[in-house]
Amino acid sequence: MPRNNSRFRNKKIHPTAIIHPEARLEKNVEVGPYTVIGENVEIGAGSKVGSNVQIEGWTRIGTNNEIYNNCSIGLPPQHHDYAGEKTYLFIGDNNCIREFVTVHRGTVEGGETRIGSNNVLKPYSHVAHDCLINNGITLGSTVNLAGHVIIENNAYISELSGVHQFVRIGQLAFIKAHSKVVKDLPPYICVGGHPAQVEGVNIMGLRIHGISKELRSEITRAFEILYKESLNMADAIEKMDQVLKTSEEIEHLISFLKNSTRGICR
Repeated sequence: MPRNNSRFRNKKIHPTAIIHPEARLEKNVEVGPYTVIGENVEIGAGSKVGSNVQIEGWTRIGTNNEIYNNCSIGLPPQHHDYAGEKTYLFIGDNNCIREFVTVHRGTVEGGETRIGSNNVLKPYSHVAHDCLINNGITLGSTVNLAGHVIIENNAYISELSGVHQFVRIGQLAFIKAHSKVVKDLPPYICVGGHPAQVEGVNIMGLRIHGISKELRSEITRAFEILYKESLNMADAIEKMDQVLKTSEEIEHLISFLKNSTRGICR
């Protein structure tokens, strides 16, 4: 038990927690009552793990994360082809993972699920196998991500929304509550509905993240070309290249559209 193991002295580990002797907990990690931490888990300095949490598998958790009560982290993927292979979960730094969140490892040998840094996963949200969650993202309560979903920086997915497998969500996109997302969502766009329908540019999100008024105007112009001029995708991309001022954000939008494999929300 942790209280009898010299490796866990001076750490804030509740005596009822069960931590495998081979688990690696860095300085100032806190672990609450009745939590179970498996053999191949690593947790970075300053992270806090609540009560009744289970962390298993080949899971690497960074520094200063807060994992609240009753979460399930790093367990095997819910995939019929998974046969116990060595797969991974990587979680970055400064994440807030609230009550009853579930996050699964990747599928097939060497597969991985990744969550970046400075994210908020609200209660009962689920991150399935092989997802890539970047930085500054919010998953609202009871958001469910199917396998292989990619979410770019600073996207916001509101409560009770579901995202289909292999969908990509662009940076600074916004998904309203109770939405069903089955196609790629371009950067900076707001959608809502079942299935999700495009409603406009995520102006509030752009303002919050310091996007200038001039650049917001260019993004709005890109939206009009893409959604209001009755152009096919290739022609819309060509026109954006011709008429929009070059910027990192516009180039990213065009690249996203060119590389979409599922088609985009309309």
